[in-house]
Amino acid sequence: MSALDFSFLEWDIFNKFVLKGMLFSVELTIIATVGGIVFGTLLALMRLSGNKVLELPAVIYVNGMRSIPLVMVILWFFLLIPFLIGRSIGAELSATITFVAFEAAYFSEIMRAGIQSIPRGQVMAGQALGMSYSQNMRLIVLPQAFRNMIPVLLTQTIILFQDTSLVYAIGAYDLLKGFVTAGKIYGRVEEVYILAALVYFVICFGLSALVRRLQARIAIIR
Repeated sequence: MSALDFSFLEWDIFNKFVLKGMLFSVELTIIATVGGIVFGTLLALMRLSGNKVLELPAVIYVNGMRSIPLVMVILWFFLLIPFLIGRSIGAELSATITFVAFEAAYFSEIMRAGIQSIPRGQVMAGQALGMSYSQNMRLIVLPQAFRNMIPVLLTQTIILFQDTSLVYAIGAYDLLKGFVTAGKIYGRVEEVYILAALVYFVICFGLSALVRRLQARIAIIR
């Protein structure tokens, strides 16, 4: 520990190397969360439709994605797409598509649990009023399910942010890559790994504290 030296740290280093990676990590988290929730909600509705033609592909997709490590999905997609279409789409775009597809499987299970938490009586009441299946979902079930699932959705988003560091495996310029690049240039690799861990901890711990406060407020409202 005595060999560690953080004296090289200046705002210019953060601005030049780390900020670009942080922006991409945040952007990837937001896009993957929104895309994952939209795609995941569709998968959840397919699984709950009672129609085997819709249910089976959703079950295979969700269980398949949840059974494979994310880093392997990132690598497969990054290596297979150029092979299939004949050209590279770039590490950042490849990572974004992979994260949306992968996270959809996890958000799907969250949404499915949220939809199933709504009492069946409310759905039947909607049907008694003449609402169709889509009207029941859109006006009664999904708004309540989203409200119930907000803490879990946010927790999954925090995990997603941590997972963005895995795009380093395909050379995408994320937060971790920004720190590592600066460390290699200044010959302080150990120090930047410590700093990267500290930044991830501060961001994730802060967001987790906000989620706990939000969870407490939702519990009071109920």
